[in-house]
Amino acid sequence: MSQRRRGPGGCLLVVLPGVVTLGAVFAFVSLVGGETAVPQGGTPGQAESAVSNVDGSYVPWLRKATADCVGVAPALLAAHIDQLSGWQSESASLSERGIARFTAASWKKWGRDEDGNGTSTPLDKVDAIMALGRQDCSLSKRMTTLRTKGTVNGDLADLTLAAYAVGVDEVAEAGKVPSSASLFVTEVKKRLPQYSALVRRNPEQQGGAPAAGARLQSPVVTLSVTSPFGSRKHPLTGVTKLHTGVDFDAPQGAQVSAAWSGVVEFAGMTPAYGYRAVIDHGTVEGKRLQTTYSHLSALQVSAGQSLAAGQAVGLAGSTGLSTGPHLHFEVILDGQYSDPMAWLNAGG
Repeated sequence: MSQRRRGPGGCLLVVLPGVVTLGAVFAFVSLVGGETAVPQGGTPGQAESAVSNVDGSYVPWLRKATADCVGVAPALLAAHIDQLSGWQSESASLSERGIARFTAASWKKWGRDEDGNGTSTPLDKVDAIMALGRQDCSLSKRMTTLRTKGTVNGDLADLTLAAYAVGVDEVAEAGKVPSSASLFVTEVKKRLPQYSALVRRNPEQQGGAPAAGARLQSPVVTLSVTSPFGSRKHPLTGVTKLHTGVDFDAPQGAQVSAAWSGVVEFAGMTPAYGYRAVIDHGTVEGKRLQTTYSHLSALQVSAGQSLAAGQAVGLAGSTGLSTGPHLHFEVILDGQYSDPMAWLNAGG
C-alpha cells in the first residue's frame, strides 16, 4: 500500500525564515572568501581534513622529509598526516601525540630534533613531519625490495600506506594491499589533490631540474613488441591486470644491455620474474628513475655494480612465469610504472 505524500507542515513554515537567513550568511561568507574545513569522509575517530591549517611554510619540510624517498611525495606525506589527525596536535588518545600520532615507543625510534630548538617532541610539527617522513620512507624501501623480488605487487605508495596501517608482514602475506588496509589507503589518497595544490602553490626557491625528455637506449637489439604496456590478461595466470612493462621479442641467449648508466639495485632470481636485474639511474626532473630486466637466462651483473649505458646486464631467456624467451622491460619513475616506449622514443 502506497503512502500519501504530506504537504509542508506548520513547523516547516516557522523554520523557513531562519533557513533563508542562514543561507544568506553562507552566501556572504562565500563572497568575501571565507574558508572552512571540509569533511573528507574519513574513518570514525579521524579528524576532518584541514588544509587551511597548513600554510606554505611547512612545504619545504615536507619536501625535505621525502627528498630521498621513492614512492612517497610531499603531498602524500601531508595527506597521511591529514588522515591521522587533520593536522591537529590535540588527541583524544593519551598514548598517541601530535599531528602524526606517535606513541612513546615509535617516537623513540623515529623522532629527532629537526628544527634545532633543543627539544625532540611529537608536538613539534616540524619534528613530527620529518619523523613520519622517515618512517614512511623506511616502509617504502621495504616495499620496494618486496616488489622487486616479486613478493608483492601494486602501486608503491599504496603498499607503503598499507604497511603503515597493518604492518609489513601482513602486506607481504597478502602479496598486495590487504583488504584490512584498503580503507586507510583510500582515505589518504582522497586527500591528495588538495595537498598537491598546496605543494604547487609553494615551489622550490632554488635548484634547477635536469633536462626533460631523457632518452633511454634500447635494452635489446630489436625493439619488436610482443606485449605492450597496459591492462592485459596474463597468458599463464589468466588474471587481468596492469602489464607493468613491455615485452620485447628476444631469442634465447640474446644480449640484454643497460638502457642508461646507473647502479645495480638488485640482481637475482625471483618467483615470477625469473632472473631479474633492477638498475637505479638516479633522478630525472627530481624523480627517481629505475629500469628493470626480467626473465633472463643468465645475469652478468651483481648488486652494487656501476654500469654505463649499453653495458651488458644479462642474457634473454624464459625463467619465471614466462611462455617463451623474451625480455620484460620496465621503467619506474618515483615508484610508479611508466610506459617504456615513451622513454625509448623520447627525443626522436
